[in-house]
Amino acid sequence: MNQHDIRILDQIFLRGPNRWSYRPALEALVDIGTLEEFPSNTLPGFVPRLVEWLPGLRKHECSYEEPGGFVRRLEEGTWVGHILEHVTLELQTQAGRPAGFGRARSTATTGIYHVVVRTTQEDLTRTCLLRARDLILAAIHGKAFDVSQTLRELRVLADRKGFGPSTACIVDAAVNAKIPVVPLSQGNLVILGHGTRQRRIWTAETDRTSAIAESIASDKDLAKQLIAPCGIPVPEGQLVRNADAAVEAAEDIGYPVAVKPGEASRGEAVFLDLNDESAVRAAFAAANEVDSTVIVEKYIEGEEHRLLVVGDKVVAATRAEMFRITGNGRDTLQHLLILALNQLAEASAPTAVPLTIEDFEDFPTVRLALNRQGLSFDAVPAAGQTVELPRHAKIGVDVLAEVHPSIAALAALAARVVGLDIAGVDIVAKDISRPLAAQGGALIEINAGPALPTHLPRGPNGSHHAGEAIVRHLFPGDDHGRIPLIGVGGSNDTTAVARLVGFLLHLHGVAVGVACGNGLYLGERRVDHNDAANWAAGQRLLVNRTLNAAVIETTAESLLREGLPYDRCQVALVTSLQGDDRLARFGVEDSEQLTKLLRTHVDVVLAQGVAVLNADDAGVLALAEFCEGEILIYSRDAQSPAVREALAAGRRAVYRDEDELVFAQGANAERLPIPPTFDAPECLPAAACAWAANVPVDLIVSGIVGFPSATTAADEAQRTNN
Repeated sequence: MNQHDIRILDQIFLRGPNRWSYRPALEALVDIGTLEEFPSNTLPGFVPRLVEWLPGLRKHECSYEEPGGFVRRLEEGTWVGHILEHVTLELQTQAGRPAGFGRARSTATTGIYHVVVRTTQEDLTRTCLLRARDLILAAIHGKAFDVSQTLRELRVLADRKGFGPSTACIVDAAVNAKIPVVPLSQGNLVILGHGTRQRRIWTAETDRTSAIAESIASDKDLAKQLIAPCGIPVPEGQLVRNADAAVEAAEDIGYPVAVKPGEASRGEAVFLDLNDESAVRAAFAAANEVDSTVIVEKYIEGEEHRLLVVGDKVVAATRAEMFRITGNGRDTLQHLLILALNQLAEASAPTAVPLTIEDFEDFPTVRLALNRQGLSFDAVPAAGQTVELPRHAKIGVDVLAEVHPSIAALAALAARVVGLDIAGVDIVAKDISRPLAAQGGALIEINAGPALPTHLPRGPNGSHHAGEAIVRHLFPGDDHGRIPLIGVGGSNDTTAVARLVGFLLHLHGVAVGVACGNGLYLGERRVDHNDAANWAAGQRLLVNRTLNAAVIETTAESLLREGLPYDRCQVALVTSLQGDDRLARFGVEDSEQLTKLLRTHVDVVLAQGVAVLNADDAGVLALAEFCEGEILIYSRDAQSPAVREALAAGRRAVYRDEDELVFAQGANAERLPIPPTFDAPECLPAAACAWAANVPVDLIVSGIVGFPSATTAADEAQRTNN
């Protein structure tokens, strides 16, 4: 058999919007070698093996835009570059980080492809790409491949370095609401928004979450002491420090009782419905290993419900649900559970994060439930035997529509009493649609930083919006957490333009930062002398809580290497479209490819923003069709047809008319004498940008008079810093 190979020639992590996608992506240059002559339908047994190993591929829509579309393409015949894209995406989904976007495009060299996959975690996507290559080659050559072990490794990597599910839920909601997202570390600390408008989250806690409130919530007994006087029913209970005291407390309270650690999480060492002394002693020993203080409280009969309170409102409610497995007398419980989870994944939405065997193996209450049934994951249940795995954090039934208004009010009150802006409130009730007092129900616990996976939809009809509710809590109304951001791109004069625009905003009284080719500036103070026309420097500005505006230059090469440092902008300038030999190594070799690249600047202009385009460059002017916002053009020719057309349509234009600088919109025009220094190439585009950013026109002209050349300004700044 021909030993085909797939070689990964290069990988580029595009951290921001790029020529392929609005969101971060991994771009790989892939050589499929001899496989260019062998589409998928010519490889014996390949398609059945691939789909058997990764059944989730059946959900991929591909160009047919319906589930099963990709498998249809496989059966009809498609090339390995395209297959690598889809397998990488599916491995990301199985690792718990669904991405949903990919592209495979051939290059001018036969057998070489650009394979692009959206990513939320760089190291995970890189690993998925390599494992996808290995899996595809194994399927082609009919060799064994341990899919289960590969998925385990990928999930460990995703959990170790990526966002947790709660953080990911909020981040996804912020992205969908067009709110900027800036991770601060490899953990779960994330900035939402830019500059002075930013907010911070850490899992389901925010910069509004009080440390005192969090401490109160973690002390279960103290929380109940504060909640009970407000008329909220809580179970009677006592703190104990030894087994004898636990038994005495149980007898005082009256059986049945519950025993749990004073401080714990994820239901660890929680024992319910205990009816005798021996059960209490055994439960105390287990709970005491988790925390030195143990709570014994009255067992409340009913079903457990988790209500999510955001602000002063219950936004989600879930009833805990048993996950039941039926034995067949042959397979281990672990194998039966994997089969059941695969069936659940088949019924879930294509982008739903799948439940995994690790979710059960690592969850304390699941282990406890198995121990009580005399089982383990390696046990073989008898045929017909039902095994119950209860109270899993990711499994529940949506009951938000059923919650009685009085119960919702009590949950919100409890969160306010403790002082939490976001809280998980656990309520036990026989019927959540009836008042608690009428059925002997109670609030048993309140938690800071509640786990949001409980409230995430898993089926196609899921309707919870936990992440969206938290985002709107932080950014109410039309607030999107953005500061005015001016993006500068093009082939010429971009560094000088960025500096001058920043200077004009500074004169206007705005706390502005500038990242450009000759350094990083805060106001007129240069804080970094290195080239700052790149992603990292732009991000430094955007996380700065003192800034009200930012001007960021991005070169074409940086755009190809890293993507834009921001997701959207208020103003985008493109100065010119001229070829650059340095871009050829990225596959940008002609004007069409350069246009596709630099249109990225215009693609990300907000609907209420402005694209500032050079009307004297036909290629730049043609980018207007890609802008969602307003178009403002500039020209050195007052008789330019583009200027006349724009004004006739009521749009804005800045142009030179002999010795006057004209700021015009439709029939209205403001004319100012051109200053002597205006011949510098950066002045006209900078004037147009500043006007787009709402700087008064008289200040623009006077500011240009007072601004030295970029080189002189840099020298002065350096002398000042020294």
